[in-house]
Amino acid sequence: MKIGLFVKDFAIGKKFSKDGIPTKSGAEFHAENHAKQLMRLGHHVTIMTKKRYFFTKARENIDGIDLVRLHEPSRGLEIILRLLTTHRDIDTFYILGTPKFAVWAILVAQLLHKPVTLSLTGNYEIFQSRKNWRMRVFSMCDHYLALSKEIRHGLLQQGGIPADKITVLGQGIATARFPVPSAAQKLALRRKYRLPAEAVIVLFCARVVYDKGIDTAEKIWPVIHARFPRAHFLVVGGGKNDILDDLRNLSAEQDNTIHVIGEVDDPSEYYQMADLYFFPSRHEGLPTTLMEAMSCGLPSVVSDIGGCSDLVEEGKSGYRVEAEDVAGFAEKLIALLGDAERRKLMGQYAAAFVRKKHDYQQVIGRLEEMLSRGVQSREKK
Repeated sequence: MKIGLFVKDFAIGKKFSKDGIPTKSGAEFHAENHAKQLMRLGHHVTIMTKKRYFFTKARENIDGIDLVRLHEPSRGLEIILRLLTTHRDIDTFYILGTPKFAVWAILVAQLLHKPVTLSLTGNYEIFQSRKNWRMRVFSMCDHYLALSKEIRHGLLQQGGIPADKITVLGQGIATARFPVPSAAQKLALRRKYRLPAEAVIVLFCARVVYDKGIDTAEKIWPVIHARFPRAHFLVVGGGKNDILDDLRNLSAEQDNTIHVIGEVDDPSEYYQMADLYFFPSRHEGLPTTLMEAMSCGLPSVVSDIGGCSDLVEEGKSGYRVEAEDVAGFAEKLIALLGDAERRKLMGQYAAAFVRKKHDYQQVIGRLEEMLSRGVQSREKK
């Protein structure tokens, strides 16, 4: 198949705000990975996205991906012309998120009788809009992918999308990159990073911002440290300097048991040296870092929201707690910190679950099947 993939922004490598916070979206990350995986299966992929900077090329080939950057303010006209001329042979349209320029692709798809699949991480309320015609166009797609059951429910109840047009399908991860470490490997990593071999290590790996619940972690740690003096807390991810400084000051008060790592290119070694994963986020689609942690055999204590609720089976791979419930989070963390055997069993279950349900091979296989089915269905009409 020739697949047109539409995403609001697309950058190769990492992106940061002026405050040093990573800003590359999940949609960008998964657009690149989905394109590469679909190409590996023999398909041709064209990514269409915004042209944000004058120095970037309007069209180039990156690792086999045909990348087209659309100019402001003529994106609508440009995408229509491309889809009717140079890219008329695209078989199916795959949209990540709701980039405004993609409405023109949907309208062209209707004209050319091509199927459209829309993958949503949220924003299902847009389908109720009666004022914004662009948003109403998104309700004309052939099929919808919801990252979580919560999003599927929103599409049904608030979006008014028929159930037979919705499939719950996560974005997936390359589980081979995140193996479960042996005891010897875990010990070697702790030596490498100068962490105590006997410590019980709690890991937070995400953007260090309010939405990810880092303030909840700050409130909880003194309670945890008082109960488990040998516990250590690793904070991996970029964030504003004032938040990072607050964590460092708190660490000084708690016997230097909080380690502010900052942004890293590859967090796999931090997952592998940790004992459990803590993710008190306030808003989530389907968190990639949680899947990566589970793949490395970590039990988790997470907020009972969005895709976290789909990933973590209560009492089997971890615990789910209502967001911002400081006492609830502390209770579940204490339960796991004091029970090594429970951590081991939950970690094994978590790793097996992610490999079965969320490995790229499974996810991309299902995505390929749905895209192919859409093309075949259109051809029969």
